[in-house]
Amino acid sequence: MTMAEVLHSINGHVATITLRNEGRYNAMSIAMWLQLGTTLAALNADTNVRAVVLRGDGDKAFASGADISEFGEKRNDPASVAAYDAAVANAQAALAGFRCPVIAAISGICYGGGLGLVLACDLRYASPTAKFRMPAARLGLGYAYGGMKRMVAVLGVAKASEVFYTANVYTAGDALRIDLVAGLHDDVFAVASETAAMIASNAPLTIRAAKLAFNALLAGGEPADVTAVDTAVKACFKSEDYAEGRAAFADKRAPQFKGR
Repeated sequence: MTMAEVLHSINGHVATITLRNEGRYNAMSIAMWLQLGTTLAALNADTNVRAVVLRGDGDKAFASGADISEFGEKRNDPASVAAYDAAVANAQAALAGFRCPVIAAISGICYGGGLGLVLACDLRYASPTAKFRMPAARLGLGYAYGGMKRMVAVLGVAKASEVFYTANVYTAGDALRIDLVAGLHDDVFAVASETAAMIASNAPLTIRAAKLAFNALLAGGEPADVTAVDTAVKACFKSEDYAEGRAAFADKRAPQFKGR
């Protein structure tokens, strides 16, 4: 029996989310989209979590896209299409808007909805075996505005247009060339976990303010977003962590940040 689920674990201040759909290269079922959104919401509320790693089960695939075998039943009329698209949009928005950095650790196939997920992450690292594709134009699917906006924000209009219009398969080297990923690593899972641990050791309020700023820039600098950034920055200077950072620097020791 095929097992489709979203798993998660927490080690210290780092949460790891694993996409699993046995036998379907971790294709995202509607249940998985919903479960991913729920999992992210729970982790976002856990202030102990300071960084997240998102990966696929095994090394053959991050996620091969949406589980097309469900489309005849789950995406076959306006109401079901709207419900499905809402689940996808909610999961991607939960990733992009997560209060701390999310790192995608990509090994093997990363197609369609899987590519949409990694684009919603803050950092992306891949194994040399990774392959990327946005096959919507080969399937006749429409792609929502939010996903296109994120693709353009990360890749730029020219590169995003090539990826979408051609529906070509991109190698890991291609992905590095177009800045889809920040680096290629033989043990991408170890690198992602190490990077997450490094981020988690830094001042959480500073990281939070920085992520708010990056998201505000991607959104076009709306006044409300800029105000939220300014408020977060002021909170950093009033925090115990700011005092701890200065004391640790003076004492030449590693700071112990508490996120307050």
